Amino acid sequence: MRNLILFFFFTTISIAFGQNQKLLSSKINHVIIDADQFLGYDQFGYYYTIKNNVFSKIKDKESLEYKNITLGKITKIDLLNPLKIVLFYENFNTAILLDNQLNETQKINFSENPIPIVVNAIGIASQNQLWVYNSLNQQIGLYDYLKNDYKVISTSFPESIKYYQSNFNAFYWIDDKNNWFSCDIFGKITKKGKTPDFDSIEIINDNQFIFSKNSILTIEDIEKNQKFEIEILEKTFKKFGYKDQILSIFTSGGITNYKITIP
Repeated sequence: MRNLILFFFFTTISIAFGQNQKLLSSKINHVIIDADQFLGYDQFGYYYTIKNNVFSKIKDKESLEYKNITLGKITKIDLLNPLKIVLFYENFNTAILLDNQLNETQKINFSENPIPIVVNAIGIASQNQLWVYNSLNQQIGLYDYLKNDYKVISTSFPESIKYYQSNFNAFYWIDDKNNWFSCDIFGKITKKGKTPDFDSIEIINDNQFIFSKNSILTIEDIEKNQKFEIEILEKTFKKFGYKDQILSIFTSGGITNYKITIP
């Protein structure tokens, strides 16, 4: 009988730890917006959207816009530095730099560079530089946009980039096999681990990421080997974003912001 009780006890514990723990969220507010894409917030309280290929910056009744019909569809926007916003137009291999009033300060046509560059990934880096993934040689480089100087910093890697994200000091990417890597500004590549299959994902730091699969949000910590399913009211959503313990959920009805505390 004692052995039977112990068996059921350990079986119950195993099942409990095999399931994702729940992470509670607290709703802060809901913002009604008319947009095709919600891109995120900055530290000054502005939120950024795209509607009909027009990039907008909005706060209360203040609204600024930028559009460039000659370059086609906006492929990527980097909001890491709201004073130096990067817009990328992949079909024209061109990046546009904007100031905080969405005035164009610089146009970079990578096709005109002395070293051939076909950009598939881009993001702002430190020291007046841009992260650039050149698909011609499958290498990461740094482009100094003040000196118009480009240098390769990494070795080539064969797998295609499924998702990428960057900050001032690191370029992160996930390949087609869900392997997660990082590259620092000196070109050192580190394999971080492997992510689950995902519909969308956002990297929080060197160890944590939030991903959605079938409209279920989960945060995972690879260092602590922990997973938490995030409870929200929405059953489906277009996109999510995370910044400074605020989880933003974008649906056709607008943006709902939640406060979450990540363990």
